[in-house]
Amino acid sequence: MSYPYFYRTPFKYLRWASHEKPAIFYSCIVGSFGPIMMVAVPPIRHRLGDPDRPQIPLTYPIPKGPRKIPEGYDDE
Repeated sequence: MSYPYFYRTPFKYLRWASHEKPAIFYSCIVGSFGPIMMVAVPPIRHRLGDPDRPQIPLTYPIPKGPRKIPEGYDDE
């Protein structure tokens, strides 16, 4: 039983794929950088002095004091 071409000579297959199917090959290469960047970029940002962003508020702040009711917009 022979193994697929990729498992016998992976670097030769990758070279072939980069010449014959460049769009698929390079999209896989660029896509593989995403998970690596999720791990690598935050520590680098902190070392360069970029602080964490303030948390986005999840609710609208309720004003203190009584509510001022607008006048002059009635349907009378």
